Amino acid sequence: MLVSDDRPTPLKEPRQAWWRRLRKVRFVLPVTAGFLLLMHLSGELSLAQGLVGFAVIAAAALIEAYGEPVGDGAIHARDDVGVSLIDLIDAVIAGLPDPVIVLGRDGIVHAFNARALDLAPALMRGQLLSFALRNPSVLEALRQAKDTKTGLRVEFFERVPADRWSEAVITPIEVKASVRTRELLVIVFHDMTTLRQIEEMRADFVANASHELRTPLASLSGFIDTLLGSARADPEARQRFLGIMKDQADRMARVIDDLLSLSRIELKAHVYPEAAVDLVSIMRQVADALHMLAQDRGVTLELDSVPGKAMVLGDRDELIRVFENLIENALKYGASGKRVEIKLGRETAGDSEEAVASVRDYGPGIAPEHLPRLTERFYRVDVAESRAHGGTGLGLALVKHILQRHRGRLLIESSPGMGATFTVRLPIVSTPRDS
Repeated sequence: MLVSDDRPTPLKEPRQAWWRRLRKVRFVLPVTAGFLLLMHLSGELSLAQGLVGFAVIAAAALIEAYGEPVGDGAIHARDDVGVSLIDLIDAVIAGLPDPVIVLGRDGIVHAFNARALDLAPALMRGQLLSFALRNPSVLEALRQAKDTKTGLRVEFFERVPADRWSEAVITPIEVKASVRTRELLVIVFHDMTTLRQIEEMRADFVANASHELRTPLASLSGFIDTLLGSARADPEARQRFLGIMKDQADRMARVIDDLLSLSRIELKAHVYPEAAVDLVSIMRQVADALHMLAQDRGVTLELDSVPGKAMVLGDRDELIRVFENLIENALKYGASGKRVEIKLGRETAGDSEEAVASVRDYGPGIAPEHLPRLTERFYRVDVAESRAHGGTGLGLALVKHILQRHRGRLLIESSPGMGATFTVRLPIVSTPRDS
């Protein structure tokens, strides 16, 4: 957004512009004339000297009136190459990635870039900022920055149109415009929502990890105290407690193992696998390994795959972990449907081809509100049921991070009473390469 400068040049200045000059010095000239008249009447100056003095002072006043714009006109004054200060400000802030607003000390908006309109759609040049941005924290920080002439930072939270954390950095600056020095306030807004969400996720992760480890640890400590005390001479109780203690120790080991696996995957998240592996053989290997678990739970495990091979670039152990987690979840949480279907096919996606592997159960399904959060760490639809099945709450988080490293995708479809389908999509290698 640019503001044009229609100020005339000295050679072409219209008559009304000269009249405006005279109005600016309307008090100076009468006072000067009166003073010189008194000097002439007292004999200090001759009439010729008085007239010359008046002409010199009048000329100086008119030049000063032209060279020093009044009010905000100073920032519109053009330099000797015809570029105004406001044009320069507009050009600079237009290319900045964050919302920027430039104000005068009076709170009047002089300039802003297009991104500032996303933050405050009612922004208008020449109006008070408070008309468009009504956040009390920002307005108070502006007042303090103006009074103290020091930069300030202030964070604020907005719920409309969506929850958003922002930071306003307010910097007072002085710029020379024409023959005057102008004091401006520059406000730069940074979107802090993503950082806040990451901080909250990290805090939740630490709290959940601590809870997952503290619970079995407390159970172990309690049974150890019992065995050292009242149950010391009770073989039956000792045998029962040792079995529970082993289960709790195994649970802790699973949590720690999943945490370490997740950390290792995140460390090499940007290192894409270069070895070609056959997804068909991986699916068959996992299905064979989990066949006994399916029998124990009374579930029929069906595998339907494409003939031949489906070569993808990947880490074989990590891809095995992906399908182990997905099929185990289907066998544990969808066992009531008595059937789990595993399918592997190919689909064309633009100029490339994808391997599409799906795991479907016919269990109770998942409510829609849970679907977006299933891949969060330690998120569970039913905490008690998950722990009863030995779940750590990290399985689907591992699946998501492994697939991201393999440039793949995970799609989840489910509705209550209709089971759930987890679909993995991975790009197929057109020319198989040896590892």
